[in-house]
Amino acid sequence: MPELPEVEALTAILAERAVGREIARVLPVAVSVLKTYDPPPSALEGRTVTAAARYGKFLDLATDGPHLVVHLARAGWLRWRDGLPEAPPRPGKGPLALRLLLAGPERSGFDLTEAGTRKGLAVYVVRDPQEVPGIARLGPDPLDDSFTLEAFAGLLRGVRHRIKGVLRDQSVIAGIGNAYSDEILHAARMSPYRLASDLTEEEIAGIHEAMGSTLRSAVERSRGLADSDLKGEKRGGMRVHGRTGEPCPVCGDTVREVSFRDSSLQYCPTCQTGGKPLADRRLSRLLK
Repeated sequence: MPELPEVEALTAILAERAVGREIARVLPVAVSVLKTYDPPPSALEGRTVTAAARYGKFLDLATDGPHLVVHLARAGWLRWRDGLPEAPPRPGKGPLALRLLLAGPERSGFDLTEAGTRKGLAVYVVRDPQEVPGIARLGPDPLDDSFTLEAFAGLLRGVRHRIKGVLRDQSVIAGIGNAYSDEILHAARMSPYRLASDLTEEEIAGIHEAMGSTLRSAVERSRGLADSDLKGEKRGGMRVHGRTGEPCPVCGDTVREVSFRDSSLQYCPTCQTGGKPLADRRLSRLLK
């Protein structure tokens, strides 16, 4: 799933290549991708792109009229293209969900695509990004200057939920998903099962520091990369996430996994749980 660093990089690509240009056509291919109908996508046509911004995992393409807001969900992606085909795309079973063509003889623009059968990619055409429910309920951005240690500690006060889930809760902190929460907790040497309300001041400070350093490092690694290279950069930069069975790069212990119904987490027992493996209830049921 694209998270804060990848969406930040895609935003930078649009800021560089689309801002100041006129939108010629907006062509929805999968009707299910549109979550709003007033204004219609055609209201963007003839408008000039004025800015590109990120809200958590949402990407906002602003014009001198409506905004085009995109959430890439689990398997969505934005692919910048030069020389888009003359013929309009045809609805079908392929991954293409929406095409945006900019004015000009080079026919540049981007495709929104989504792999797999679980469709979650969402497109909103709105007058104000705050009209998008997911944006309206976002918590603070962890890369914002206002996200101080004191602000983070205040968010955790009295929260009796596991810290892994708290980091992924978009209404608490915006932009962090499954992958980077694993990386942050590994950098902080923290068990994903610790209750947020039980953390000491020192532990909270460690997670806050790990959050900033992990996300800023990922953003910096992605800076200037083409959209086609961002996924590989994300995978290559992971120390524990997606590396079950591999040695931890810090201590050499084997990275382990806990599986859930529709996701999994990875961690290092030596670095994060005092050497004790976490219970994997799904695996336990299979072994009975």
